[in-house]
Amino acid sequence: MNENLYMILVFAAGMSLGMFFFGGLWFTVKKAVTAKIPAIWFFVSFFLRVSIILIGFYYISSGSWQRLIVCILGFIVARFAVTNLTKSFEKKQEKRKVYHET
Repeated sequence: MNENLYMILVFAAGMSLGMFFFGGLWFTVKKAVTAKIPAIWFFVSFFLRVSIILIGFYYISSGSWQRLIVCILGFIVARFAVTNLTKSFEKKQEKRKVYHET
């Protein structure tokens, strides 16, 4: 396979892992706020997210440090994407909440 195409796929895989990790973090915080025992939410979520991310990095990099760097770059880009998506989602929720209260 063409190395450039493979690097694009590795970057996309890193973005997918990042979306999973940071989206899961956002979901965990939302659920833990109302949970009776939030420590369980944080502990289990952290363990699952980190385990999946490390396994994903291991298999995607296939022992190549260049692939690992590209995957991590995709992971970092996904952080900014999830941050922007969740901010816009929160703004929409606030608008709905204000609209329904009036």
